Amino acid sequence: MGMSFPKYEAYKDSGVEWLGEVPEHWDLMPFFSRFKERNEKNTGLKENNLLSLSYGRIIQKDINTLEGLLPESFETYQIVNPDDLIFRLTDLQNDKRSLRSAIVLQKGIITSAYLAVENVNIDPSFANHLFRAYDLLKVFYSMGGGLRQSMKYSDMKWLPVLTPPLSEQAQIARFLEHETAWIDALIAEQERLIELLKEKRQAVISHAVTKGLDRTAPMKDSGVEWLGEVPAHWELMQFKFATTLMQTGPFGSQLHAEDYVENGTPLINPAHIVEGQIVPDSNISVDEKTKERLPRHHLKENDLILARRGELGRCAVVRQQHSGWLCGSGSMRVELSEKLMPDYAYLLISSEGVKAELSVTSKGSTMDNLNPEILGRLRLPIPPKAEQGMILEQVKMASEQYDGLTSLACRQVEILQERRSALISAAVTGKIDVRGWQPPASAAPAATLEAARG
Repeated sequence: MGMSFPKYEAYKDSGVEWLGEVPEHWDLMPFFSRFKERNEKNTGLKENNLLSLSYGRIIQKDINTLEGLLPESFETYQIVNPDDLIFRLTDLQNDKRSLRSAIVLQKGIITSAYLAVENVNIDPSFANHLFRAYDLLKVFYSMGGGLRQSMKYSDMKWLPVLTPPLSEQAQIARFLEHETAWIDALIAEQERLIELLKEKRQAVISHAVTKGLDRTAPMKDSGVEWLGEVPAHWELMQFKFATTLMQTGPFGSQLHAEDYVENGTPLINPAHIVEGQIVPDSNISVDEKTKERLPRHHLKENDLILARRGELGRCAVVRQQHSGWLCGSGSMRVELSEKLMPDYAYLLISSEGVKAELSVTSKGSTMDNLNPEILGRLRLPIPPKAEQGMILEQVKMASEQYDGLTSLACRQVEILQERRSALISAAVTGKIDVRGWQPPASAAPAATLEAARG
């Protein structure tokens, strides 16, 4: 991938603004001369292999698990065949990000909202990559003409399709299939690494807050299944004995539609508790009168706010800038006693062990609802305060290391994705000449792999 390719000997102006110069011997053909519209309805439910377009790939879905969609509704779907191309030419204005075209790999049915076309005298794989490049150039987006939200085959008829000689199309397709498969493998490797780093980080934190930092400390059995042994000098107590108040947010009936204003005092519900941070929504906020009516629900600095439904164990420490905000109906506010440092309480409650324990104990209720009683009974390991401080320091350092590695891996994924797009565009628009390219003897020589990772 570090390799550079020659350019073609001669170029000409394509006459198409977004294509610029193209190899001299390549043609520009109107879309209708290379792609015929498919229009075979799935009448009588002949086919049941349900396909869907997702991020530039056609994926299979299980026709039986789509709740609410009756089999009859699949009669209106269209039948597609391998090597057909699918275009999603709807919602052109709103969504500039997602990929709008893909190649079909197996016979099946797909919604008639998409345009399906059959290739005529053009290499399907080349065409698939060409439209990926068109996509990245925002061609379909601009054809929507700023007003039209969707297009049909008739709107596509005169779209100029860049057409090299067939043998060259096949060669470009071979080249791209080899190279992109290879980049995809590198991306998958980085994505696995990111998952692994997340798990490692969580495990390191959970271990520190339940076992401490001193590996030689004498241990005792906690009598709590998910905890196992804890340092002998730690206290074990029900969470309620380490708090001075536990209270759920206001009842839904205490808040009325007219209480909500934009940019008022934020109400904090589970959706606003994100990875230990409080992230308000300016639309979910109340006026001054409502705030004064609900003094019991004001958040105070160093409180803990927890989600009562959805993903249990979701919580955050209330910082100074949040004080005076309101605990929402879906949340619970906890005032901690002297025994627990707020950040330590946060690490405990959001640790894997506690999350699992909470979801088991709250299963009885219809909606995984957490209440003060369930939370209060939770037995927690509580180290002396000085030790909590040391553990927090240690956890902070470890987290920063993992976060640093994770963001490196994320950046690597972005670079690879950009490189993949650039390579496709360069090959299908003739910026590079790959006619002399041959697949390497081995799948990918180690040296090149190293260069790509570099």
